[in-house]
Amino acid sequence: MNNTSPLDQYMNEINDLISTELSVMMPEEWDVPTSLKESMLYSLMAGGKRMRPLLVIAACEAGGGKREAALPVACAVEMVHTYSLVHDDLPAMDNDDYRRGKLTNHKVYGEAAAILAGDALLTHAFYKVVQTSRKYGIPAERVLSIVEDLAEYAGPRGMVGGQVADMEGEQGLTSLKQLEYIHLHKTSDLIMFSLMAGGRVAGVTDAQLDALRTYGHHIGLAFQIQDDILDLTGDEAKLGKKTQSDVKQQKVTYPYFIGLEASKQEVERLTAEAKAVIMQGGFSDPQRLIEIADFLMSRDH
Repeated sequence: MNNTSPLDQYMNEINDLISTELSVMMPEEWDVPTSLKESMLYSLMAGGKRMRPLLVIAACEAGGGKREAALPVACAVEMVHTYSLVHDDLPAMDNDDYRRGKLTNHKVYGEAAAILAGDALLTHAFYKVVQTSRKYGIPAERVLSIVEDLAEYAGPRGMVGGQVADMEGEQGLTSLKQLEYIHLHKTSDLIMFSLMAGGRVAGVTDAQLDALRTYGHHIGLAFQIQDDILDLTGDEAKLGKKTQSDVKQQKVTYPYFIGLEASKQEVERLTAEAKAVIMQGGFSDPQRLIEIADFLMSRDH
């Protein structure tokens, strides 16, 4: 572990590590239809910030754990995140033609293939989590907790519940509380899972797990508010998608409720509180988590 390198170098290093691992995501001896593998890999390897895998690794290292042992879980959360994007883009959902500057999965492989690729990514994520124990000897009890967390935070109480609330919200949100529910569950929950999973791999204390959960809650909500801001002010070339899409789709956002400047202040407040809880959490090496919080607040895409 080298926590003296600049954050961008650290992030590129983790990104490369994750991409290499994802490129050979299934055992060679498995007989899987080529078209399915291609569709899965098309979206998995389409780029992106790899923020959730980064948080798994950073949380593990903050707790004194080994990067390699957290790698299967980091890949698993990227699979779950990618499946959600593939399904979000479908005509029955957001009906998007582009993701990260590339044609969406269903535009390349067709709707049925995209649905099945998403199904496969979600299912394979659980297989991948188990490899943390099989390959790196992380105690089964800890891995069982990671599996349980993933089912909770990605499922009906978590990300999927947030997606449903988002879909129903298109008929008209009337309160900031409703919008916060969507942001917390559609975005923050998988971020909270990532951090807690990294902590579980490292074997951190219950108090430190709570600190990681709180940190994830805050930076996840800040991340989504920043997305709302960037939809109004961002550069399409950097974002890889059209701006003003929320306005055109008449989606209610944080800037709609509280204004652009107040939204920026809320991102700053949440980020400061997230950093404080990590600095007070007794972690052996919290530097990267602090840097990541600042990076997410200042990002422009």
